[in-house]
Amino acid sequence: MPHVIIKLYPGRSDEQKAQLADEIVKDVVAIAKCDEKSVSVAFEEIEKEDWAETVYKKDILNKKDCLYKEPGYNPFE
Repeated sequence: MPHVIIKLYPGRSDEQKAQLADEIVKDVVAIAKCDEKSVSVAFEEIEKEDWAETVYKKDILNKKDCLYKEPGYNPFE
């Protein structure tokens, strides 16, 4: 606890992902008041043409009750 999953388009380097994961862990530890050893971060690369169905529809539209920050776009409009 907690486990953070970042879904994004392919193209970031392993170094960029590692840096982002490190920063996310720092913020989670500071804000959630947990030990660093309990935080995990994963990356799921989603192709651009699959984003609307596999991420926007599934994780944003269908899970609004869990969403704390909505995106400023809608690929279905």
